Amino acid sequence: MLSIENLSVAIRRPGREVAALSDVTLAVRPGEVVGLVGESGGGKSMVARAVVGLLPGGSHATGRVVFDDADVLRMDESALSAHRGRGVAICFQNPRGALSPTRTVGRQLVDRLVTHQDMPAERAREAARELFESVGIRSPQRRLDAYPHELSGGMAQRVMISLATGCAPGLLIADEPTTGLDVTLTREILRQFRHAADTDGRAVLLISHDLASIAQVCDRVVVLYAGTVVESGPAAQVLRQPAHPYTRALLRSVPDLGGRPVVATPGAMPLLTRAPLACPFAARCAHADDTCATRRPPTEPLAGGPDGWSLACFHPRTGPLDADPGDAPPGSGGPVGSVGAVGTVGSAVVAAAAPVSEAADPAPRGAGPAVLEIDDAHVVYRSRFSSGGHHALRGVSLRLAPGETLGVVGESGCGKSTLAKLIMGLVPPTSGTVTVAGHRAAPGRGRPSGRAARRLRTRAQLVFQDPIGSLSPRRTVGDSIAEPLRAAGLPAAERDARVAAVLDRMELDRAILRRYPHELSGGQAQRIGIARALVGEPDLIVFDEPTSALDVTVQAQILDLIADVAADAERAAVFISHDLATVRGFADRVVVLYLGRVVEEGPVDVVFDHPLHPYTRALLASAPRLGGTPPADAAPVELVKDLEEADAVTGCPLAARCPFVTDTCRTQPQQLQSHGASQAACWRIPELPALIGKQATTP
Repeated sequence: MLSIENLSVAIRRPGREVAALSDVTLAVRPGEVVGLVGESGGGKSMVARAVVGLLPGGSHATGRVVFDDADVLRMDESALSAHRGRGVAICFQNPRGALSPTRTVGRQLVDRLVTHQDMPAERAREAARELFESVGIRSPQRRLDAYPHELSGGMAQRVMISLATGCAPGLLIADEPTTGLDVTLTREILRQFRHAADTDGRAVLLISHDLASIAQVCDRVVVLYAGTVVESGPAAQVLRQPAHPYTRALLRSVPDLGGRPVVATPGAMPLLTRAPLACPFAARCAHADDTCATRRPPTEPLAGGPDGWSLACFHPRTGPLDADPGDAPPGSGGPVGSVGAVGTVGSAVVAAAAPVSEAADPAPRGAGPAVLEIDDAHVVYRSRFSSGGHHALRGVSLRLAPGETLGVVGESGCGKSTLAKLIMGLVPPTSGTVTVAGHRAAPGRGRPSGRAARRLRTRAQLVFQDPIGSLSPRRTVGDSIAEPLRAAGLPAAERDARVAAVLDRMELDRAILRRYPHELSGGQAQRIGIARALVGEPDLIVFDEPTSALDVTVQAQILDLIADVAADAERAAVFISHDLATVRGFADRVVVLYLGRVVEEGPVDVVFDHPLHPYTRALLASAPRLGGTPPADAAPVELVKDLEEADAVTGCPLAARCPFVTDTCRTQPQQLQSHGASQAACWRIPELPALIGKQATTP
């Protein structure tokens, strides 16, 4: 259905030229899901833009983009208008940004059905309802009249899929459709694309840096690096036993639920001004030689591999990733292991406590007075016009000691970000107490202000999800990092010394201090965010989804830095993420939140290997895995419907979604009960293994 042949795209603007794509060749057949993977800047989105005829201004394209026997690069405006929608449709990365904010989502879908399928308006509205229902949107008739801002992220993405499939395209392109979504929503969204290929016979081009998710649904994978195809072939083989060193480095950068260590690839992708004359990955490759540095390897079939597996490399590798320790790139920081009593950072081992003599007994990790204590905290966002409101947190209790890292996981809407705001003093507890480094927030008195706020902000710092958006566009990097010190009243000389020291720790050149946020890459901006949090030497750092906006290789580099920070014995950390594999790699303990309640808590390895609560089992079952299978005693649980906040009013909040619900669950609130090293809030835990086994054998 789609055949791209030797596609090259050069973007020429005054004083600048970029070779965005160089001799890219790939194909997508009807009923096939093809994954397009690689780092940011590798050319993935440029391929999508070429397929729909939306190349940026100043671009010059050569080669062929053939769709249904017509070359897109040579279509006129009339042919392109018909091609966009009926021929090819795109699901964009940011669904809310792609939807019109002033029109209901139902109206937007009806317009597409009328335009591209020539339906009468009455029939189009009924078809729109059916499309919403087919992608799993509950109460589809009501959602037709909703505006984009009234939808959750997962629901907005499902609406975007409906808009794309409503045009009845032959090819569906999904550009990073799961970025920022939690594991259960990611699983459901990817199922929709697999369904479009299997049931409707559509061709699907899935662009993503989430390799574990790609592995679950794709038939074939194409790997891009610096605008060139370096490897392509069957997904099962390429993503489990890759042959190209770049693909192997990419996969080594992905956190894995099984606990496989993450290896960060140093350096960055080159920005080419012309088609490469040598291997573009040579400078970052552990196996490169003089031939790689002087000649560009041709794309050839892999010797002994299955049909369709090809790569461009003079030194292809074979076998699983773990079988070849020599794959580690030159100068790589080594594996980023679990941050337990000892964290592995770089090639050195960073102890969790200061060095002590052999005769002395080192203080155990997590010992000492608590850095963070939360006791029965509730947070209610009151309605402005009535006595009602949204109960975001319900009776949360936590204790975090120096040197500990606490992971917080759960679906979107479960209270993770509210917990971060509560810790930082950005929202007050409606009831209960919150104590950070000895400073207690009083319930019901509004946000801390004045001297109390300054004391709290000195002791606790936040690293944000959006690294560039969290920096002031009007301030230089140096001003942003020094801001906490300036607020604390430190003299200029001491500020400069501290900023220089923390910049060295972030492995950034000091020349970056004069730049502005728009001049930074995502990885550089996140390093600056961590430096700003660290420069005031706080007792507690809260990481709120710090890597969700980064591609896998940059993510691995940032996780390496976070491991270094989390290994400081005198400092505690809270790591909030929907990426369960990342949490496993860095947390000592993990808390599972569901609709504002803690439903399970315990040591991270115990909770992930031996989950107790049905919700924890469902999260782990939904999490994508690159290889291997879940532990034998962690039998999966599949929830029966989507999350609804109204479910938390009475009884167990999971009752409406749990396949093992009883009348007791619906009427009686569940409290945390100890089960060995973990705690869980479910009275049916002793009988769950038998119930799950019975469910698995029932047709």
